[in-house]
Amino acid sequence: MTNITLSVSEDLHKEMLLHSEIRWSEVARQAFEKKIRELHWMDSMVSKSGLTEEDVNRIGHKIKRTIRRRIEAKRHASPG
Repeated sequence: MTNITLSVSEDLHKEMLLHSEIRWSEVARQAFEKKIRELHWMDSMVSKSGLTEEDVNRIGHKIKRTIRRRIEAKRHASPG
């Protein structure tokens, strides 16, 4: 098995030390494995898609615009 080194903030390290019963390297390994599974799934979905990068960008902009409008509408509807 290969070893890697991670950097964490002092505050996070202090919290981790409070829970020495946890195998933090195992927590990190599981998180890496989960992320790799997600990336494989996304790669699989993308490889089957007929969308171009331009299509994806256009859809992304529409989604962001819709979300922004909803947030702005909620702000204007909120009392105060």
